[in-house]
Amino acid sequence: MMGSSFKFTLAALALACGGSAMAADKFTVQMKWVPQAQFAGYYVAAAKGYYKAEGLDVTIKPGGPDVSPVQVLAGNQADAVVNWMPDALAAREAGVPLVNVAQIFNRSGLMLTCKKASGVATPADFKGKTLGVWFGGNEYPFLNWMAKLNLKPDTDIKVLKQGFNVDPLLQNQAACISTMIYNEYWQVVDAGVKESELVTFFYEDQGVASLEDGLYVLEGKLKDKAFVERTAKFVRATLKGWNDAVKDPAEAAKIVVAADPSGSATLKVQQRQMENVAKLITTANTAKMGYLEPAAFERTVKVLMTAGSAPVIKKDPGAAAWTHVVWEAATK
Repeated sequence: MMGSSFKFTLAALALACGGSAMAADKFTVQMKWVPQAQFAGYYVAAAKGYYKAEGLDVTIKPGGPDVSPVQVLAGNQADAVVNWMPDALAAREAGVPLVNVAQIFNRSGLMLTCKKASGVATPADFKGKTLGVWFGGNEYPFLNWMAKLNLKPDTDIKVLKQGFNVDPLLQNQAACISTMIYNEYWQVVDAGVKESELVTFFYEDQGVASLEDGLYVLEGKLKDKAFVERTAKFVRATLKGWNDAVKDPAEAAKIVVAADPSGSATLKVQQRQMENVAKLITTANTAKMGYLEPAAFERTVKVLMTAGSAPVIKKDPGAAAWTHVVWEAATK
């Protein structure tokens, strides 16, 4: 079910918000990963009828290890995608003109988690160590950081192409692995490793954080007034969903579990994940929810352009890579 669409039935949505005689506008959004609390706001908005109330018939497409949000958007298989900014800007420079229309997470949850027993206490200890790294667009922040530390992959450090699991750390194949504070870090703990045996390095604290979960559309679509209006409705309902999810992680967890067609999501794990996701959305339930701070965009661009001999992007895309038009229409 990885690549299949999760869609709340119209009957369920009508029950939640009273139904409507008017035909709803279809809108499809592609997630970056499988159903989990990382995307709770979208599922909450659907379950509570917020999309339906805006006159939208929304399809939420789960992601997975074989799903590229950029390719889905480029193939016109979605109206919007959830993606990290490094991958979005790299895609833009490569010819797929993604534009950020709303920024949900305003803090990064990415970090390296290391076993103290490996001899790592500070970033200076990375030299000579094996470090697990996610690829598929997620490697960019890591490469930026290593360039800042003057550590060359395959020379000063060994880069292990990490799958989306924590096995390399558990099996001592790597001193450190990539984790998100809301997901893989807790998988390590759940596997029996005590938190006191771990040391973590947040990208946010190391000065190399890039913006993560944001909403992106194709630039050409923004020339269509009807598309902008429809996307603004989607964003408005989504922000309501996120605000609710942050206020009530337990409720959000129940909705996420119900939205998982695989049945693998559990209430305990999803509530813990939502509680940690909430820490990355400091603008929730404020007037700035979903607003992309230009300074944060510029910081991300600077980080991506100063990745040593292999910068993620070579040119600053400038303000063409983001717009407040949709967000302003959604929040007016």
